[in-house]
This record gives sequence, structure tokens and C-alpha cells, in this order.
Amino acid sequence: MTDVSRFRVPNDFYPTPPEGTRALLSAERFSGSIWEPACGDGAISKVLVSEGYSVVSTDLIYRGYGTGGVNFLTQTRTRARNIVTNPPYGAGLADAFVRHALHLVAPVAGTVAMLLNLASLAHPIRHHHWTRRPPSNVYIVDELTCWPNGIERGFAAEHRYCWAVWKPGHVGRPDLWWLSTRR
Repeated sequence: MTDVSRFRVPNDFYPTPPEGTRALLSAERFSGSIWEPACGDGAISKVLVSEGYSVVSTDLIYRGYGTGGVNFLTQTRTRARNIVTNPPYGAGLADAFVRHALHLVAPVAGTVAMLLNLASLAHPIRHHHWTRRPPSNVYIVDELTCWPNGIERGFAAEHRYCWAVWKPGHVGRPDLWWLSTRR
């Protein structure tokens, strides 16, 4: 089995193009403030702010936006009612981000939205977690490239993305729908 983590850029910085966040907002609205805990250069946060949301932006690494030096996985309380992010994927971090976000927003009945690699939905290790605590909605994004370090290189890994959204009180199977990045 190939260790794909050796092909990832340091600190997993793959900024989300604005059209990816706009696609999510074409289907979802959030009540209250939003925490973007892996804000990077502010790609997701800037779109959320432009749509009128109050956003708290943090990241482990400071990249010129938000507050750096904040390890999301060690936080003991949420900084906003909702969490929206493109989590780092390497070393199982996306799974840890999902579990931790769900734990943090539970007391405030918030929503969690994570931009995930579509293949992550079909992983045997995640089966137990996803069936025990399924998202309320899964939105498949038609075309989106998150470039390493935000630099377009003319080629990209063949990733397909989805937004997985967990809403408070949801039980049962998720709704599935397709979102377009083209307006």
C-alpha cells in the first residue's frame, strides 16, 4: 500500500476556491456565527463574510489571515455556533476534525460542514462513525480543484469533493444532492 501522505504538501495547505464555498451556500444557510478552524489564507472565511456571516478564523499555521497558532483539535469549546472548513486530510486529520467539530457544536446545537474527498465516504474504517452519526446532507461538488499551497500548476490530483453537513438532531440517512461550481 502506498503512503499517500508523502505526496501531500507540508501542513496540508490546499485552499478552497471561492466557487466551492459558494456552491455550499447555494444549498445551506447557517444560523449564527461560524468558526473556520483551518482558515489558511482565508479562502472560505472571505466568502462567508461576503455573504454576511460573522466568522471566527483560526489555523495552526498563520498564513496572513485570521489567528494563527490555534490547534483546533485541542480546543475544549467552540468559538462560534457553527463550524465550516476544508480540514487537513493527512494522517487521519479529516476524521479527527469531523469528530471534534461534532463534539464541540453539540452543546450549542450548531451545524458542521466539512469539504471532504468524495472517496472518504467509501472508506471501511469510517463506516462505523458515519453510520453511527451520519451527516444530514451530502453535496457532491461537480468540479473543484484545491491546488497545493494555492498555486495552480496546470495539473492536479484527481480528487472529487463533497460537502458533508451535520445538523443538530438529525437521525437517519443523509440526503444526497449535486452542487455546481458554475454560476
